Amino acid sequence: MTIHVVDIEHITHTCPAYPDEPHPYDTRRTVIHVIPGGPCRTPVTIRCGQVTTTIACHRHEPAARQCGACRTIVTQHSIITRHLDEVSA
Repeated sequence: MTIHVVDIEHITHTCPAYPDEPHPYDTRRTVIHVIPGGPCRTPVTIRCGQVTTTIACHRHEPAARQCGACRTIVTQHSIITRHLDEVSA
């Protein structure tokens, strides 16, 4: 299982169209760590005409049928919400 650890930052603001409620206008995700799952445990043999080759299952199978090494998990490390006030020039 390949695990991606991410930080998420939501940036909100209040504008004249919605003065009562701040709303998000930018979301940033930063990958802070990747833990590799290793080589594929159930490679898939595919054929095209006379050519046969073996590929990792994540390139061919849907997520439910992928082996544990090929499956990808995204874990949220921290979620930060910042509010920016309207700045007039």
